[in-house]
Amino acid sequence: MSGRIVWPVPEPHLPSGVHPALADAALAAGDAFRAARQTYNRAQLAEEVQVGADGTPTMRLDIVVDTAIAEVVNRYRINLLSEELGSIDNGSAVTLVVDPVDGTANAAAGVPLSAFAGVIAVDGAPTQALTYWLDTGRCWHTIAGQPTPYRTSGRRQLDGAAVSLLRPQPHVADSWWRVATRAARIRILSTSCLEAMLVAEGSTDAFADAGSDTHRIMDLAAAMVTVPAAGGAVIDVHGRPLDIDPDLTRRWSGVVAATPQLAEELAQTIRGTQQ
Repeated sequence: MSGRIVWPVPEPHLPSGVHPALADAALAAGDAFRAARQTYNRAQLAEEVQVGADGTPTMRLDIVVDTAIAEVVNRYRINLLSEELGSIDNGSAVTLVVDPVDGTANAAAGVPLSAFAGVIAVDGAPTQALTYWLDTGRCWHTIAGQPTPYRTSGRRQLDGAAVSLLRPQPHVADSWWRVATRAARIRILSTSCLEAMLVAEGSTDAFADAGSDTHRIMDLAAAMVTVPAAGGAVIDVHGRPLDIDPDLTRRWSGVVAATPQLAEELAQTIRGTQQ
């Protein structure tokens, strides 16, 4: 074996009504992801080849997929906001906000938990979102203000909930443990965008960053459209507004939950302000 990941990468199952640029970006992401796996082994996919626009190291897999998406954006003459390439301004009112490969470490290792997540924003307002599970082709699509087939679990209380969390970093260990001791089940899947969609469709009750301020806006943008439409809520632990902003130094501790009540209880528990 060459160390390459041999599992096939299916085309996205795109529903009708997806914005053409968003659909083509997802298709380009899948094609680039597939080609990268065929070309590079695990170590090469995971190699840090540059520093991204958000100031964090960029793996080879990230830049290969992001470059393919940028070509789509330039073809449509819309703007791009991406954690790797940053902001590309084509003078359009329309911006594609994208996480090209959410869960890159999973993807490079061959763990089948990674996703493309994109949002079409018009004058800064998110209008539709698409999340594409790269290893299965499964897609979640939502248009703001329109009915969605997804429904959250409806859970209102943290006690007994199934919760996904970012890994327990030392400086937020107490917050992480406060959530873990109350939930019935804890998962660490390492793919925020995919975990948010599991909340939207009721497969799990909530997902959160336990106060580490790890999330960038592209980690949460698709959830901001899809989860509220399904009955849930997306907030920041500290109540900061979730804005589509080209300033990639901004960070959040996102909470994605089945209901606004559960979101607020999770945030209070993480802050240590629960009565």
